[in-house]
Amino acid sequence: ALENFPLLMYILAAKTLILCLAFAGVKMYQSKKIEEKLKREREEKLKTEVEKKDD
Repeated sequence: ALENFPLLMYILAAKTLILCLAFAGVKMYQSKKIEEKLKREREEKLKTEVEKKDD
């Protein structure tokens, strides 16, 4: 069983790495979407304020 030990460690490390990368990717994706949403909302607010000033 000991000769397989390094291999098992590699597999475990790879799994952990993949999970971390996937998690980071999801977080980045979500924050990008949230940022876009906030940006759009801010632009909408600016538009409505400008339209009010025009009256």
